[in-house]
Amino acid sequence: MNQKEVSELRRRFRPEKNAIRRIYGCYVNSKKEIISYLDIPLGTAPQEEVEQYFQLLKKALSGTLGKQLIDMIFSTQQVADSPEHRLLSALYRSGLKDSAAREEFYQKVIQSLDFEGRNYVILLAHDTYDVPHQEGSGEDGTEDTVFSYFLCAICPVKDGKRELGYCPGEHEFHSQIPGQIISPPELGFLFPAFDNRTANLYNALFYTRTPSMLYHDFLDAVFHTEPPMSAAEQREAFQSALCNGLGEGCSIDVIHAVHEQLWEKLEEHKSCGDPEPLALTPQALGHVLQDCGVPQTQ
Repeated sequence: MNQKEVSELRRRFRPEKNAIRRIYGCYVNSKKEIISYLDIPLGTAPQEEVEQYFQLLKKALSGTLGKQLIDMIFSTQQVADSPEHRLLSALYRSGLKDSAAREEFYQKVIQSLDFEGRNYVILLAHDTYDVPHQEGSGEDGTEDTVFSYFLCAICPVKDGKRELGYCPGEHEFHSQIPGQIISPPELGFLFPAFDNRTANLYNALFYTRTPSMLYHDFLDAVFHTEPPMSAAEQREAFQSALCNGLGEGCSIDVIHAVHEQLWEKLEEHKSCGDPEPLALTPQALGHVLQDCGVPQTQ
């Protein structure tokens, strides 16, 4: 997915824009026990609470691709037949109505996620989007592509200001005075991915609030695929490769010059409006190093 496609889905998280009819989920305590289940019909819920739920879900589509938002790629074999993809597909194809699949998913998340003794809420929402043709595509403007997907957001519960709070007597969350409050999500994901403005069952889009935390046990349990390096790991690997490759030639002046050139390339890419992220190939980096005065041999 590119940033433009992510933004297109984010704009749907308003009551008048989406086709979400119910929000499902469960409230989990620090002992990995489900305290209560959520099954909220949005048609009868107070508008303020509906909007608060949408804000939480929308947050799981925020951030920068490659940092907070990371592509998870399934192999062909996984898509053909694997327990992890079958479960995600069961949730997706049933529109989250399959209660057995929901329970299996909750348990998989609970057993794989260590929230350091904190309570948390798992939220699930399914939407169907009639994707309009883009201007200039040569089509007549009719809506003939339907993108069906679900979004998961995993949110810590803590004390705070007036927000969606847990009411033990009703076993539900409602807007209330300070108490047990749902915080913005720490992690979540979209399935399937919205690639080229259509469903891609080979990809999911994973969200982490903190780029350095990828929740590897969760990723292995839910996707069972090797995640890419986090932003921090990529930065460390790049710095290590640069220093090792240049050896004694890796001076402060060279580092500053490389940084300035890369920054200029980022700004130029940003100004051209290309939704695809800028890629730095070995050849492009070689040109940058040459421009910075690094000898050809290095």
